[in-house]
Amino acid sequence: MAKLEPELQQDLAAMTTAAEPAAELGQSDVQGALEGNLAIPTMKNGVERAGRFAGIPMSSAHYGTATDCLAQAVYYEAALEPEQGRRAVAQVVLNRVRHPAYPNSVCGVVYQGWNQPVCQFSFTCDGALMRKPRADLWRNAKAIAREALAGHEVAEVGTATHYHADYVLPYWAYRLGKIAKVGRHIFYRFPGSPGRSASFYGRWAGREYKPAIDFARFRRDAAAELAASAVPEYTPGTTVTPDVKDRHAAADVGGRIDTTKEWRLTIPDPVQLSASYHSTLSGQGEVPAITISSSEQAQ
Repeated sequence: MAKLEPELQQDLAAMTTAAEPAAELGQSDVQGALEGNLAIPTMKNGVERAGRFAGIPMSSAHYGTATDCLAQAVYYEAALEPEQGRRAVAQVVLNRVRHPAYPNSVCGVVYQGWNQPVCQFSFTCDGALMRKPRADLWRNAKAIAREALAGHEVAEVGTATHYHADYVLPYWAYRLGKIAKVGRHIFYRFPGSPGRSASFYGRWAGREYKPAIDFARFRRDAAAELAASAVPEYTPGTTVTPDVKDRHAAADVGGRIDTTKEWRLTIPDPVQLSASYHSTLSGQGEVPAITISSSEQAQ
């Protein structure tokens, strides 16, 4: 196998399937991604068979765990995709199991980065596993996982090791070879020799391990996000934080109006003020002066 380019090798950990739900993206973002993805050319003669996967015997004590991990990837990544799209996701996982750039167990591939800020398959680190699977879709995912482990292949995705939804455009889409689109997922292989079938020679590790995810972490993160978005409760006090450069007494708010107090600033009606002034002068026996405008003087 030809080694991956150093820069690509360093970027592998960040090349995740994570994406914002389409419903939460703006129309312009989605349209831009769709157009950008169409502009990326599909590799000519880029599809090669990775070969049938037959590394885990059904008699193995680890077969059930491997099936469960693979079914989780199918369900949480592609439950609503067409059947061929679900099978394609399963093949990507098994392609990685046999590629030296990735762990050589099913659960190792699926849960790679699960305890890191960025994980390879987003459902393992974004709290999606807290949602209970829908029974019928889960049964289908398990069936597809068993068939994939038995050697079922999806010819059009060949040696694909990556995919993303068509409504997003990750930076790494330009770094790999685009080979197919199945459902809403676009599939990619490594460029050059690392993406050729000869590079998929790794053997299964012989054991499977599913990590114990700390779901309390997701609850804490959700609570913190909710608290950050909440409108702060009104607390009486100054509406403007005093500045150390302000020159004023300790009890003063620096010449700024404190609208949290009971009083409000009012400006008297000029007409009423004038009438009151004239009334006061009359009460004192004085005759208020009459102002004559310049136009009246002209007459």
